[in-house]
Amino acid sequence: MTEQVSARLEAALNHLAQRRQCITYGALAAQIGFDGPGRIRRLTDLLEVLMEEDVALGRPLRAAVVTGKASGGLPAQGFFLKASVLGLCPNPLPPEAAKAFHDAQLEALFAAS
Repeated sequence: MTEQVSARLEAALNHLAQRRQCITYGALAAQIGFDGPGRIRRLTDLLEVLMEEDVALGRPLRAAVVTGKASGGLPAQGFFLKASVLGLCPNPLPPEAAKAFHDAQLEALFAAS
């Protein structure tokens, strides 16, 4: 991740966490200057790197503030798959468990911000 893009992404996520707000993948991609085909994939790749960093440092997942339009206020499935790989939750998660996991991540993130 380039330092400039990383800095914009981290600043956006930290700002959202401080305001206790979520954002869609598309809106965040636009906010950090990603456009064109593949912009969401580039964003999710960067978010997964941040998830690894957050886990390594014992922090709540900043990526939890990013949600999908079609996922009912939850992050996309890739968020939960990565969380599973990182040992944070089982895979697959039933919808109720996914919501509970996401809510817990948001609560911890907002409390830490």
